[in-house]
Parts: sequence; structure tokens; C-alpha cells
Amino acid sequence: MNRTALITGASRGIGAALAKTFAENGYGLALCCRNSMDELEALAQELRTSYGVPVLTFQGDVGEEDFVSHMTEDTLKEFGHLDVLINNAGISHIGLLTDMTLEDWNRIVTNNLTSAFLTCKYASPSMIARKQGKILNISSVWGICGASCEVAYSACKGGLNTFTKALGKELAPSNIQVNAIACGVIDTQMNACFSAEEKAELAEEIPAGRFGTPEEVAHLALQLVTDNSYLTGQIITLDGGWI
Repeated sequence: MNRTALITGASRGIGAALAKTFAENGYGLALCCRNSMDELEALAQELRTSYGVPVLTFQGDVGEEDFVSHMTEDTLKEFGHLDVLINNAGISHIGLLTDMTLEDWNRIVTNNLTSAFLTCKYASPSMIARKQGKILNISSVWGICGASCEVAYSACKGGLNTFTKALGKELAPSNIQVNAIACGVIDTQMNACFSAEEKAELAEEIPAGRFGTPEEVAHLALQLVTDNSYLTGQIITLDGGWI
């Protein structure tokens, strides 16, 4: 039976690296993005051509229930089953808590935490029915220790980590494993707000002496969803020894 994976936030950065790594390993893919559909379609065509795997694409907000339910339904209709769900979609917000509006807060929570609730809610029943599946949440070290001027983002990633632990316990009797990768500084467009000098200073703080790459996250993700049925509810830190 062909393996399949649903990856959110897949048009660029970590999401695109995840898609390439899983396609290279023979997974049929369902990929989604919110805004960058041209990039996502180009990536999907590249994966179809290079690896000969089927790739579905969806555009929408994974914080909206109707979109997630229809995306999951269409994915299952096309592939018949879902082996892996990777919750990668997310956005950051840098600024003082006192300067945030309630609209800012709700937007961060919806994109970073509610989205995982919705995808798991709609993807897990088919996994439960088959008594197998892997769910992987892409989190952050800020969910472990918190970051000044990123309170909302930190709160969401902390919530995602606890969500991972709790859902791992809930789904373990159905042979479904739920884990998370707590990323440190990964070299993606999310860090475009920093100047070259700020990036260099930040890299000096990291014992490994550099930022991580999206490909390193993707390789770890593949390892975590391959075979091991006793590893669940864990938050694996990938940060070059930073935190």
C-alpha cells in the first residue's frame, strides 16, 4: 500500500523541504498553503516530475474548519488512507504584548494552535479506524522556554507541545504516534525581519555556530514517522545546542 502524507504550510521553507523529503521517499502528498499557491503548484509539479508521486494541492486557511474538513475529505477520497499528518503551518509575531491587539492575538492562536486541533480532529478518525498513523507537529524552542516580544507565539507553541503530549496519550491505544519537533533558529523567510548583522550575532549564540536548515528538520521528521511505534508524546528539540 502506498504511503501518504498531509503537510500544511508546504509552499516554502520547512514545509517545502518536508514535501521534497517525503516525495523522495515515495509518499503520495496532500499539500496546502494559505497565500502562495503559485509556489505550491510549482513545487507540486516538480515533485510529480522528479519522483513520480501523486500530489494534491489545496489553498485555504487551516484555522477554518470548513477548509480543513473538505481538504481532509478530498485527500482521503483520492488516496483512500492517510499515514502521516504534519502540522507545519504557522506565523510569527514580534512585538510587545502591550502593543498587540486582540485581533493580533486571535490570528496567532488560530494559525498556530487551532489549526493543529482541526487537522487532528479530521485526520485522526481514519487513522483510528486503521489502527495506525503518525502525527507530527512542527513546534519551537520558544514553546519550551518562552521568548520576550514573542509572547503569543511562545504561548501557542507551548500549547502545541502540551497538545502533542496529551494527544499522544489519547491515541496510543489506537497505535497512532504523536510527536513534535521543537525547532531552534532555522534558516527560513520567517527570519527575514533580522538584518545580516543580527543574524550573525544570533548564530554566535548557538553552540553549533549556525542556523539549522529546513532539510535538517525534514530529515528528522522522516525519521520520527518511520516505524517506531513506541515513541509518542515527545518533544524533540532541534536547535544546535542553543537552549
